[in-house]
Amino acid sequence: MIPPMTRAFGPTVAAPPVDEGALDIADYLRAEAESAADQGIHSDEPARQGLPLLALGALGVVYGDIGTSPIYAFREALRATGLRPGEAPGPAEVLGILSLLVWTLFVIVTGKYVFALLRADNRGEGGVLALYTLVRLAIGHRSVPVLALAIAGAALFAGDAAITPAITVLSAIEGAELVLPALEPMVVPLTIGTLIGLFLVQRQGTARVAVLFGPVMLLWFAVLAGFGIRHMAQNPQVLAALDPRHGARFLVEHAGVAFGILGAVFLAVTGGEALYADLGHFGRRPIRLAWFGAVLPALLLNYMGQGAQVLAHPAAASNPFFALAGGPALPVLVGLATVAAVIAAQAVITGAFSMARAAVQLGFLPRMRILHTAEGQSGQIYIGTINWMLLAGVIWLVLAFRTSEGLASAYGIAVTGTMILTTVLGVLYLIRARGLPVAVALVIAAPVALIEAVFLASNLTKIADGGHVPLSIAAVAGLLMWAWWRGTQAVAARSARLAVPVEGFVRAMRSSSVHVVPGTAFFLTGDPAHVPTTLLHNLRHNRVLHDQTVFLTVETLRVPWATAGERASLAPLGGHFSRLTLRFGFMETPNVSRAMVHARRAGLRFDVMASTFFLGRRRTVATGRGAELLLDRLYVALARFGADPTGFYHLPRDLVVELGERVAL
Repeated sequence: MIPPMTRAFGPTVAAPPVDEGALDIADYLRAEAESAADQGIHSDEPARQGLPLLALGALGVVYGDIGTSPIYAFREALRATGLRPGEAPGPAEVLGILSLLVWTLFVIVTGKYVFALLRADNRGEGGVLALYTLVRLAIGHRSVPVLALAIAGAALFAGDAAITPAITVLSAIEGAELVLPALEPMVVPLTIGTLIGLFLVQRQGTARVAVLFGPVMLLWFAVLAGFGIRHMAQNPQVLAALDPRHGARFLVEHAGVAFGILGAVFLAVTGGEALYADLGHFGRRPIRLAWFGAVLPALLLNYMGQGAQVLAHPAAASNPFFALAGGPALPVLVGLATVAAVIAAQAVITGAFSMARAAVQLGFLPRMRILHTAEGQSGQIYIGTINWMLLAGVIWLVLAFRTSEGLASAYGIAVTGTMILTTVLGVLYLIRARGLPVAVALVIAAPVALIEAVFLASNLTKIADGGHVPLSIAAVAGLLMWAWWRGTQAVAARSARLAVPVEGFVRAMRSSSVHVVPGTAFFLTGDPAHVPTTLLHNLRHNRVLHDQTVFLTVETLRVPWATAGERASLAPLGGHFSRLTLRFGFMETPNVSRAMVHARRAGLRFDVMASTFFLGRRRTVATGRGAELLLDRLYVALARFGADPTGFYHLPRDLVVELGERVAL
């Protein structure tokens, strides 16, 4: 079903708004009473706290994924060298892998994300969809190739979001085997139980426990650094890994397994995309402060410490991270690693909710019911559909692979693909938005693009070992998003062909003898230039016109947040008619009832109790052939799962009238 009130073309994005449930009339009236509180910048915009507090919060949300990579990244890289059981890795293997890990962190995370992409913000927001909107605005017209890049990036994120909770929690709980070997049969059940508990509490929100995420992760990074320094002091020769020649020499000498090793090395930077995606939650400076002040030093020291431990005790190569702790410290490290893994999984789940909301706002997914779980914090949202789909996928992955080693083979492809797409969009942004010559932009991006292409090629070698899983998830997600976007455009184009221009209709109604009744009627429409079909149906069947008839359009801007000044505008059309436009950013959850406060400021006068909102329900029917028929049927199926329009638009239940129509694709 196509939401009838959202603009499909023009200066804003084709995006149906998303909402969190229906208001009753009392809520509607309370929203009007909050007028004074809504002055200035829109209240959903993230509040700016002190720099240290924001940096601490970034540790818990932004760096949870990359912060747990030391648990398995170095271990998997050592295994990828193909050493026989009992064969100890030598200094060449250890220093070579450490060099690759260190310089991957320097080039990909520090160079690309921290220094470059954090500058490409869309009113403070980041991520692949925010970057897409910047490119789309710079181009000035719809570009199918650019649109395909955005859909592919969002789809690949879906594959990453399913695997990350599984591998982080599973790898952490596997450490319990080192404390109590008898727990080995319980690793998978404990992992599933932990994940089920995590997903069950999502509806309640994480605002109360989220304040602990930052301090816990600060402790985690301090422990990583501490263990690393302890073992480095015993074997300082690992510092030679800072020389990139060790990594290059290692790849040349191990050319036969180089691709497999690089695929494992890439595990060290999974989660790097969160640096950019969570830009709007914390801001550029806090994210950079957290990276240089805690995360990067801790990661470097810990990887060096693992290398030193393996050189001193080759048997530790089977699990070098947990080998850093001995005796009574091991249970503490296992417990802390489990907590850190849960935090990392929570960060990915929150990111999936935010990505889904942005995708709905940009017209890539049908409307879904969104709940806010924390008052005043726009990032704290819950989408039941996404939550349960993710839980099902995560449990299936744990049961299918059963070990973090098996999941490591499936990990990385989706992340690498997303990073490459972000790089491509970044180049387009430099050319179209910043005006750089094509040659200059390509030279700037070439080193990173080349490295990421090599990583992608190395990860593609793992397709047969499980790498097909995230690609399959991404393919399904991308197909669904493309089918929805294509269907919305087809329905909008068909409606435009049958539409009645507003100007001619208003002139005709001036001389019409239609009966006029008191009150205000809001007709929700996605095309402000044409008469809503709901009004035409109402005139045809009820043969009445309200004394004040308002064509209401909700626009989703190509910016994350709309200011109070942008929120509402009113244009008289003559006679009984006027046009009201309500605007929201693509990262916002539009609330039509609350936005009526801004409509009053724009000059609209109406009595809430004498108002009616007319909604249009469209029943679409697939009529294509071949591949088009498949896409049409997918669109029809997705439309049936859309949220209830009244709740979706946050309208007062008792003031809504719905009129339906049948539309053939």
